[in-house]
Amino acid sequence: MKIQQVIVASKDEVSLQSLDLNEKNLDPNEMLIETEVSFISAGTELAIYTASDKNVHVPGSWCAYPFKSGYANVGTVLEAGEKYRDLIGKRVYANGPHASAYRYKAGSTYSLAAPVSDGLSSEEAVAARMAMVAIAGLDASKPKYIRTVVVFGLGMVGNLAAQLFRLTGAVVIGVDPSATRRRMAKECGIPHVISGTEEEVAEQVREITGGKLANVTVDAVGHSGVALQALRVTATAGEVIVLGSPRSDVPGNLTEVFGAAHYRWITVTGALEWYYPAESPVEHGYSQRKKLEGIFQWLSDGRLKLKPMITHVLPPKEIKTAYEGLLHKKEEYVGVVLRWK
Repeated sequence: MKIQQVIVASKDEVSLQSLDLNEKNLDPNEMLIETEVSFISAGTELAIYTASDKNVHVPGSWCAYPFKSGYANVGTVLEAGEKYRDLIGKRVYANGPHASAYRYKAGSTYSLAAPVSDGLSSEEAVAARMAMVAIAGLDASKPKYIRTVVVFGLGMVGNLAAQLFRLTGAVVIGVDPSATRRRMAKECGIPHVISGTEEEVAEQVREITGGKLANVTVDAVGHSGVALQALRVTATAGEVIVLGSPRSDVPGNLTEVFGAAHYRWITVTGALEWYYPAESPVEHGYSQRKKLEGIFQWLSDGRLKLKPMITHVLPPKEIKTAYEGLLHKKEEYVGVVLRWK
């Protein structure tokens, strides 16, 4: 069958291409999915589009050019192998690409498929992919409830991380230079939203916390300079959570980092979402699927909010416009859904 698929051919080159897809002879854990909507990851996808992820030039790497982009998809299962036949005809979320239809093999470390509940819009369900990224920050932090958390960066991942920490009872402070993102964070229930120079932000954190600083700070930007700023407003015995993937080179003196770890007992923890498996072999085991089911429930009952951050729903042919908007018009473009049908 003929399909349309988004391809990043080289640095700053992305287009919608017509490809052939063999829809026959599905494996037992494979599905043939017709896409309704897909969601753009402003972090990972743009890092590949701009070649800031150097692996795009490494033959055989997971993101080598030409790259079939996208990892969040909601669509209808047209056909399935034996393991997933009960999903035929149903609307499912999958970590699938930007394509009008595709074959999806579920169950591996990086692949996940689950039914979308009836009360949830497809746009929210597909954008829930960003909540899956964000919740890794909560997973990585020490299990405490009465604490102060400062989240640097209020894009979708940072906003959602702030919301999730707030659900645990934390006092949450969001930091972002963008007025649009600060407004969205307020709409999503984040009580303290601040901006300014590094010194001004630090002073505001001191004021809100009564001089105690933050028990947990989160770099949701993916920049080592931001992580260092977070470190400076972290309280003794606190944690710095590296939630965004650092890709830019930042020169500096590591003594400040290791000195804080040594003298002030500060822990620096990575929070890549793929630490947990897609599915657990036991019912009570923690897994990506369990997290997704919880996120769907929180979206359905209103505890978690995504709609204020979905700023654009575009046809796939406008993929170049979407990428460029997310890169250069950050006050306008925050969350972008591609609608395929």
